[in-house]
Amino acid sequence: MARVCQLTGKKPLTGHTVSHSNIKTKRRFLPNLQTKRFFFAEEDRWITLKLSGEAIRTVNKNGLASVVKDLRAQGNKI
Repeated sequence: MARVCQLTGKKPLTGHTVSHSNIKTKRRFLPNLQTKRFFFAEEDRWITLKLSGEAIRTVNKNGLASVVKDLRAQGNKI
């Protein structure tokens, strides 16, 4: 599976590791992805989403029903 947040769309970024002698080598900055299960009361079932830490806070703030509605409007199958 890709390392992409289903809600925010965060992906790995590229950059440099810089040593003490200022030698630069390529590296990847990975998003803080978590596989999280939520109980979706409207449909009486569990939903598993791959979310970043920021997206989990968004679900807690806005509610799961609102987030699922937005994801389905984007065309994601949930």
